[in-house]
Amino acid sequence: MADIHRQTDRRLERAILELLERRGPTATICPSDAARAVYEGDDDGWRALMEPARRAARRLVTAGEVEITQAGRPVEPAQARGPIRIRRTR
Repeated sequence: MADIHRQTDRRLERAILELLERRGPTATICPSDAARAVYEGDDDGWRALMEPARRAARRLVTAGEVEITQAGRPVEPAQARGPIRIRRTR
């Protein structure tokens, strides 16, 4: 079971980076974009991947790959409450 979670975590991290790569250098994505990209069904089961997508974004912040923003400004992942956006580190 832990292996499946690790695979999903890696897929979410890759999805975040790939989605950002396809957009302009200052563009942002929502964690739901990554959750939808990884989810393989046609229903709203992607919602169960929202928190794992947020965790994937936090890991990518730690790795220096992305930053999490709120109201257009970078925020510390631990301080983020409510909706967040993800963008490449500038």
